[in-house]
Amino acid sequence: MEEGRPSITAQRVAAHRLTFDRVPAEYGDPDADERLARDVAGSVDVTGGGMTRYLAARTAFFDRAVVRALDSGMSQVVVAAAGYDARSLRYAKPGVAWFEVDHPDTQRDKRERLTRLGIETDHISFVAADFNHDDVAVELPAAGHDRERPSLFLVEGVAVYLERDVLESLLRAVRAAAAPGSRLAISVSVDRGEADVAARRAAFATAVAAMGEPARTVLTADEAAELFETTGWLETATANPRARLVGLVLLQPL
Repeated sequence: MEEGRPSITAQRVAAHRLTFDRVPAEYGDPDADERLARDVAGSVDVTGGGMTRYLAARTAFFDRAVVRALDSGMSQVVVAAAGYDARSLRYAKPGVAWFEVDHPDTQRDKRERLTRLGIETDHISFVAADFNHDDVAVELPAAGHDRERPSLFLVEGVAVYLERDVLESLLRAVRAAAAPGSRLAISVSVDRGEADVAARRAAFATAVAAMGEPARTVLTADEAAELFETTGWLETATANPRARLVGLVLLQPL
């Protein structure tokens, strides 16, 4: 991501999400989510194809992770690399604290939009952090996150853009903030050796590099499992095998 400029890929994801059906809940403000997404999307044109289908599946996976966690009584949600994600609005629930951690440039732009749109954010703590330099394990408690209460951690759509050591550091940091009973939902780019998938991945890498946000980390299935284990995470017994095939994983602390 170019310094001083909000994430272009995050803007495009917001535009895509306007076209998706979302997981419903009996709480929250979906209209606020969509108002922000429309403001972010502007005139961005998104067309169908493999990426749209993947983003739809990814969005549904993370939506379900949030709704299930909140319905089970989870009272803290940490969104790493939040971008223009607005689940903190769509699934706002009394008594639940949200922590949005993101690069200062993108977060600044998002907060300016939220203020201009008059959208209430008192239940959200915004944590400005560059994962290349800042320690999330230090920043979260400073923002009021309670290490003694279980949390849902969301790491969506960012792992591929981080160097391997930075990704490992991020996973260790959220593990340090995770009380027993916490969960981590993450998307990773997994290389399973399929030629057609490799071609789509190459096209994706070319496209995001042109936006100034190059892909940096693609893992084999074994490398992903090793990364999770060495950073203190274990796949849950309820992990969806179909989701795992496209790198969508639900984890619990070891």
